[in-house]
Amino acid sequence: MAANGETLPLALTMGEPGGISAEITIKAWRALHKNGPPFFIIDDPERYDADEIPATEINTPEDAAHVCQNALPIFPISLKEPIKTGVADSRNASTVIDSIKNAVDFTVSGRASAIVTNPIQKSALLAAGFSFPGHTEFLADLTSGVAMPKNRIRGPVMMLAGPALRTVPVTVHQSLNNAIDSLSIEQIIRVATVTAEALKSEFGIEYPRLAVAGVNPHAGEAGAFGDEDEKIVKPAVEALQASSINATGPLPADTMFHDEARDRYDAAICMYHDQALIPVKTLDFHNTVNVTLGLPVVRTSPDHGAALDIAGAGKARPDSLIAAINLASNLAAKRID
Repeated sequence: MAANGETLPLALTMGEPGGISAEITIKAWRALHKNGPPFFIIDDPERYDADEIPATEINTPEDAAHVCQNALPIFPISLKEPIKTGVADSRNASTVIDSIKNAVDFTVSGRASAIVTNPIQKSALLAAGFSFPGHTEFLADLTSGVAMPKNRIRGPVMMLAGPALRTVPVTVHQSLNNAIDSLSIEQIIRVATVTAEALKSEFGIEYPRLAVAGVNPHAGEAGAFGDEDEKIVKPAVEALQASSINATGPLPADTMFHDEARDRYDAAICMYHDQALIPVKTLDFHNTVNVTLGLPVVRTSPDHGAALDIAGAGKARPDSLIAAINLASNLAAKRID
């Protein structure tokens, strides 16, 4: 909430210019501009055709609240090269990165309520010298010097939040071999603790329940299928329980995600990327949101990529971006409360 009592707008980043980000942003604005939370996008205005959508360049984030009901507010930045639809050009990577940096600056300074990141094409950024595996790690670096809100624990931790399931991977953007090699008791405890605290403070769950997945088939079958569950996951769960966190596990991952099982927990702590992302995206791909827990700012994102293969075809669905915008607004409001 701004000092004058008005709702602060959300800051959307431009995402990959050759992908679907402009299309889903336009569709999200059409769906939300009358009754949804106000937002603006940090982007090149040339990407938005005046015949397709009313758009207005703004000079400050504060202008967005007055503009958003009638036009898409655009805080202008300029791409270095013309866009070729369906192609990620690494020469535009610096502008994509600047869009993210601006969103962080606006949110940290209290001029925007939260960040919603459109999908990036990581290969194009990496080709330009970007040194982070993805948004999550970059945002953590950008906000490393910013104080956390009172009683909040620093992450970053990735959560995929859908209507029927929340999952949190302990290891994220690594090969499966490296993920298992890097897994540790301390890492599981940290991720689960950040998750439990966020479920309380931002999702309004007073007594959060965590289900902790095993690494191996059948959670290792008492060591028959590997000893990681006995040596790493089980001690981590015991430590969480000793610290009064309601955690259960290690549980066989193949029986954690059916309807009855999901009723028994509020979030699933998973050991590697696909163990967490496959079930939540399978249950509801279009309405699942990527949330970064443990940052001093609220950040959400659609759960999909830049979709270069369908860019420009008019087929992109805005559902996940709409869900990300609504969730970011809700989480930001809870932080204010």
